[in-house]
Amino acid sequence: MEKKEYSNGEVTIVWQPNKCIHSGVCVRTLPQVYHPKEHPWINPMNATTAEIIQQVAQCPSGALSLKK
Repeated sequence: MEKKEYSNGEVTIVWQPNKCIHSGVCVRTLPQVYHPKEHPWINPMNATTAEIIQQVAQCPSGALSLKK
């Protein structure tokens, strides 16, 4: 299972592409962090750790999780 990790130095977003259902919750909630057309598509430096934790908790598929 492929996983990609993106860190802001305090928390790491773990993305599992095979679980992602592309609901768009991430992009709508934190558009400054998630840019699907860019590479890398997640830039956690553009939000606070609290904002990231709150957004990842809303991921409907479980494709996004956190590692501290």
